[in-house]
Amino acid sequence: MASRDFSLHGAVDLGARQAAAKRQQERRAQAGGGGAAGGGAGAAGGVHVVDVTDQTFNTEVVERSRSVPVLVDFWAEWCGPCKQLGPILERLAEEAAGQWVLAKVDIDANPQLAAYMQQMGVRGIPFVAVVVAGQLMPFLNGAAPEPQVRQAIGQLFEALRQEGILPEDGQAPAEGPGVMPEVDPAYAEAEAALQRGDMDAAKDAFQRILDSSPQDTEAKRGLALVELSRRVGGIDAGQALREADEQPGDVARQTRAADVELLSGRIEDAFERLVATVRRTSGDDRDTARKHLLSLFEVLPSDDPRVTQARRRLQSALF
Repeated sequence: MASRDFSLHGAVDLGARQAAAKRQQERRAQAGGGGAAGGGAGAAGGVHVVDVTDQTFNTEVVERSRSVPVLVDFWAEWCGPCKQLGPILERLAEEAAGQWVLAKVDIDANPQLAAYMQQMGVRGIPFVAVVVAGQLMPFLNGAAPEPQVRQAIGQLFEALRQEGILPEDGQAPAEGPGVMPEVDPAYAEAEAALQRGDMDAAKDAFQRILDSSPQDTEAKRGLALVELSRRVGGIDAGQALREADEQPGDVARQTRAADVELLSGRIEDAFERLVATVRRTSGDDRDTARKHLLSLFEVLPSDDPRVTQARRRLQSALF
């Protein structure tokens, strides 16, 4: 079955999606308005770098790759190494002048693609994959200086030529293990509801999944995300964080601030805030902070390294 892993902040960070759309508009404006639709449009239209989304990946990347190779840069705004590698890839893409196209995926804004990356066993970014003839293959993991990146790309295309798998005349195979999997319709409905901010519809969709599959861990995570979103809804994030910093002993303010941080993608900050609260409190307050932290763990996969690390820190704080 296709991956159903819901990215935490990708599922709710509409600001990241808007920023991605703005970046794409700017790229097209800089290229003189050239289009970026499938096939060889990347070369013909003068756009050699495109921002893709969950919805446009199959068209902009998979279909395009049948006539021109596509490098896919998985990145995020908070990722320092991504900001080193990204401009290098963009310069090399422009220099290649259509021999290959760079597709940029903001994992915060595109939870399905982030989940697909995780399905491939990739846990860190920056991560770069190459898609040729509809086939996706891992390429680079981590940042590197420009000479090394340039050399790696040269070696990659030489290897592809030797293997005879570079697309020719758009007649490459249409199927293969690297093709983006179809999304489970039930989860697509839940994801769509999350994206438009309809928490009631999202809750109903996840609940229907659980009614038929009570042990479905991803649906349970989805419900946890809905509850988190509802708690944060209407809260002034800046004020919540300021009040928590001013009153570190107020458990209610600490839990509220942790919710805000988690929903905005500051996952480690949220976990550390509550671990610190557990350390400096006792009795009912300590138990409240502990239980709230455990509830936040439920929003992420149980094997997420940030959850694993926070569990260890919680145990240390308790004992």
